[in-house]
Amino acid sequence: LNAAPGRAPRQRVRFLPAPGGSGAVELVAARVPVLADHPLVRGPRFRKLKIGAGHRLDVKASGVFVLGIGHGNKLLTDLYNCHLTKVYTVGGLFGKATDDFSDTGNLVEKTTFDHITREKLERILAVIHGTNQKALLMYSNIDMKTQEAYELAVKGLIRPMGKSPPIITAVRILQFALPEFQLEIHCLHETQQYLRKMVHEIGLELKSSAVCTQVRRIRDGAFTVDDALPRTQWKLQSIQEAIRNCQLKVETELKKTL
Repeated sequence: LNAAPGRAPRQRVRFLPAPGGSGAVELVAARVPVLADHPLVRGPRFRKLKIGAGHRLDVKASGVFVLGIGHGNKLLTDLYNCHLTKVYTVGGLFGKATDDFSDTGNLVEKTTFDHITREKLERILAVIHGTNQKALLMYSNIDMKTQEAYELAVKGLIRPMGKSPPIITAVRILQFALPEFQLEIHCLHETQQYLRKMVHEIGLELKSSAVCTQVRRIRDGAFTVDDALPRTQWKLQSIQEAIRNCQLKVETELKKTL
């Protein structure tokens, strides 16, 4: 920002001696720049910039991480109050367990996994989805017999509008090739460690064990991977363009939800 072209200095009117005058001093009005606006006097225009973090990612996770700049910090709070769904791709590996549920943790045990099939995994995921759907309805505080509940369900807007435990709203298998598998998980109020523990518990339900190999957030509310800027594009022009492109998305999401 400080390297960008600066604004022209302000002008003020001063009465200066007329050039070439003789005898009595004649004064003429002239516009001159305000020296207080000169970069050598003022110093850098920006000394600090307020940046806020949205839903955080821990050091072992990757993907969409929303930041707010300036006025965007208030919009971050408004988006947080919308309790929007986040989507992750989560990788797993059957056959071993670690102390932190990730494939980089300390090995606790090894187990067999040849008996696991895609159908058995789908049954476990169906049970998880059903249990979480009941929790979603309980924490949404909506009378399911009302017209309001019907309209919210049609729009897909039933969600807890207050603090609640982590809730899985949808889960499906993306890849299955023993011992590896990959899931797509839609959730609310989660942490990445909660998703790793979920992989561990899936392994236990299948009479085996499992560790999490990857947690990647591919959507955070209205923001997707396509909106994200990789580290090589962290430049002023790219950031400004990203803000402009996402502005309509944010306004639409806030109007729809709040």
